[in-house]
Amino acid sequence: MAEVKELYSYYGGICALNGISLYINEGEITSIIGSNGAGKSTFMRTIAGDKAINSGEILFEGKPLPTNVHQVVASGISLVPEGRRIFPALSVRENLILGTCSRKGKDYKQAMEETMEEVLTLFPILKKRIRQSGGTLSGGEQQMLAIGRALMARPKLLCLDEPSLGLAPIIIDEVFDKIQQLNKETGLTVLLVEQNAFLALDVADRAYVLNTGNITLEGTGQELAENASVQEEYLGVKR
Repeated sequence: MAEVKELYSYYGGICALNGISLYINEGEITSIIGSNGAGKSTFMRTIAGDKAINSGEILFEGKPLPTNVHQVVASGISLVPEGRRIFPALSVRENLILGTCSRKGKDYKQAMEETMEEVLTLFPILKKRIRQSGGTLSGGEQQMLAIGRALMARPKLLCLDEPSLGLAPIIIDEVFDKIQQLNKETGLTVLLVEQNAFLALDVADRAYVLNTGNITLEGTGQELAENASVQEEYLGVKR
């Protein structure tokens, strides 16, 4: 579905992504793990069209990735950003509607309501909070709202940047269960960037280790979970 070829990205003179290459298979969950400062969020911003490509190429469904966020969303890629970034003063419903900004057509309103019902079925707590302002929700509910907003665009590829950040363990499990449910029941392709390597590798069909802007390891989620260096550096297994 998506292929990244020799991607370089800079902040001023600092190289954040050093010629990385990877691919994302349709219908799979692909995870990228790495420590803080590894370049994970830079990569997600780049694939979402929010950060310019300095060199290299990203192909989506065989075509070069568009150059701005609106076109990227319209092509079928939605990002759930780190920190959720919902609109706290807007209601849950209004936040969800904002996720449809790239959708068009004479049946737009009906399609929007149908998609919203699907999102509210996936996240029943949002249905109960539908008229509440986003800022009154708990951290876990805000994360569900951020995912729901991204789903309102009906993406082919859902990109999740650190979805476990700041959440209680029981809520993290619930959020990741929903991610797996989406993938298994709808076939939605998922790209997951996550500092919690246990979680990321457990749900991944394919995974990559990103270290200071370089892909240092790749394989199935299970292969990386069983890799000695990954266990020591990211899973806390002492040898």
